[in-house]
Amino acid sequence: MAIKIKTEEEIRLMRESCRRLADVFQNLEQSVHPGMSTKEIDILGDQMIRRHECIPNFLHYNGYPASICVSVNDEVVHGIPRKNRILQEGDIVSLDAGLIYKGYHSDMARTFGVGAISPEAQRLIDATRQSFFEGVKMAKAGNHLHDISNAIDAYIKPFGYGIVRDLVGHGIGTSLHEEPQIPNFAQFKRGPRLRAGMTLAVEPMINMGRADVEWLDDDWTVVTEDGSWSAHYENTILITEGEPEILTLY
Repeated sequence: MAIKIKTEEEIRLMRESCRRLADVFQNLEQSVHPGMSTKEIDILGDQMIRRHECIPNFLHYNGYPASICVSVNDEVVHGIPRKNRILQEGDIVSLDAGLIYKGYHSDMARTFGVGAISPEAQRLIDATRQSFFEGVKMAKAGNHLHDISNAIDAYIKPFGYGIVRDLVGHGIGTSLHEEPQIPNFAQFKRGPRLRAGMTLAVEPMINMGRADVEWLDDDWTVVTEDGSWSAHYENTILITEGEPEILTLY
């Protein structure tokens, strides 16, 4: 399937969708604290999205039962919020969410420390974030898709962390998941050439230990196989004729 090139009007709507989502995340980050349940985060995020006159695009997507994916410590992605899952001082929590504004999707993820966290946990969060920016340096018209993948891999490799291989980034627009798939690990083939007007969700998921993951019995929550902690950093970006535009930055 071909990668969709967005028109100027579509880009305008994507920018606004992403701006509203970034505002939601900025407020959620300020709200996360020890003693809060993951269900409280979901309720708060859902309310914020709706106050922006938007629809949470994760809710009921392929049966997912919440608006905000809330994943704690060794949970990589797609953690289901629960009333009895209480955040503790020193935890790390990954929030992944999106919304629909006038038919256009946005998607982003961040990993936050809950109160004071260990230097090792902070190093993982910082490396995961920076790996995104290393990848996006290559997200320019004329380059190839897997230049992004290779740059993420090259940055993470010296840390000895595991790059999740079972889950990847994706195109985004009038659907939450469009072509192409965007691996976060090195590729032998170059992939399609990047063109101005492409909108992509780039999202490295990095484990402190091995790359291997498994799904829990709820069929959603992805955890590290070795119990090591994991971090996630995602933005929706726009390929332009010059530098890429990161649409979901605060």
